[in-house]
Amino acid sequence: MPRELRTVASDAPLELLLLLREALAGAGPALLPVPGGTAQRLPTATVPRRVAVVIETSGSTDAPKRVMLGTDALLSSAAATTVALGGAGQWLLALPAHYIAGVQVLVRSIAAETTPLVLAGGHFEPAAFRAEAERLSEPLRFTSLVPAQLERLVAAAADDRRLLAVMRRFTGILVGGQSTSAGLLARAEELDLRVLRTYGSSETSGGCVYNGHAIGDTVVRAVDGLLEISGSVLAVGYLGDADRTAERFGREHGVRWYRTGDLGEVTPGNGLVRVLGRQDNVIISGGEKVSLDAVERVVRALPGLAEAVAVAADDDRWGQVPVIVVPTEPGSTWRPLSATAPDPLDAARMATAAALGPAARPARLVYVAAIPLLASGKPDRKRLARLAAAAKK
Repeated sequence: MPRELRTVASDAPLELLLLLREALAGAGPALLPVPGGTAQRLPTATVPRRVAVVIETSGSTDAPKRVMLGTDALLSSAAATTVALGGAGQWLLALPAHYIAGVQVLVRSIAAETTPLVLAGGHFEPAAFRAEAERLSEPLRFTSLVPAQLERLVAAAADDRRLLAVMRRFTGILVGGQSTSAGLLARAEELDLRVLRTYGSSETSGGCVYNGHAIGDTVVRAVDGLLEISGSVLAVGYLGDADRTAERFGREHGVRWYRTGDLGEVTPGNGLVRVLGRQDNVIISGGEKVSLDAVERVVRALPGLAEAVAVAADDDRWGQVPVIVVPTEPGSTWRPLSATAPDPLDAARMATAAALGPAARPARLVYVAAIPLLASGKPDRKRLARLAAAAKK
């Protein structure tokens, strides 16, 4: 029997929490959370009865999709997180509630029977985060962030003892949504912060791999260099897109698998998962495959380039080439290099050539006031590619 799907604004998370509790209990319609300014009713939309939430993906690297998540998958994910973090507690919501990471903060709060605190929307400010975090009252305290938010908090904590103290009180700080640089993780560890790197997607009800290890009943394998995931956290499929559902979800010997589209490897024996980048974020430069995610990882390890983003640009000679976009706004990790320091483009070209081969060398660096972000906190790579192309003209 089908179930009504109701579009709801996500800019009032505590109101959404009440509707979400009803949806999970089967007492209300399934929910499609959207940003407040775009909330529109879908009068004829229905979903399978077991679906509780539909998440519209950001489309940071491909076309947006509407992912149908069942009650069992959402609660299985929340239960696995509780075990992985050592118990249930109170959450601080610092992410948009129309993305899976934000929805899961609400689901975990419902499962834990605690009331989350909510950071006001808009530009992320460490001072506002500190003020809300100081109001957390439960013994176990958690939050979920994207790397850009953690970067700002770590930088601010160096001069703000109150912020550092409240961050140290978190039982766990989940960081995901995109790759987190080794340098940022090292700085967080030096501050004695309990950061857990998460990997997952809307199709897996959010993070299902913490610090490289699958949680709950999740199993991860690599097939021809691409990661596939099974377990109770998997989505039902894509709303109104049976072809894409069949392409991404399949069965093998009775086990349902999700084909992620992420390049990666799984270490035999301990099952350690290593994500190498998106399959669709690979370019052909001079006839050679180049992973822009790999270029980005190498460049971000260089001094002054920790927030760099690698994008593709057309090139008359090579077809496509990597281009590095670097933010220069106040408070970013970029600083003008001294006269004796290596030129940043030369340093990036040498490092990428040594690690990945000559084809991975970036053609140029493009400086922007700030890295444009999607509402999820991920870099807006499509817009960055346009900026990089315009900078050449």
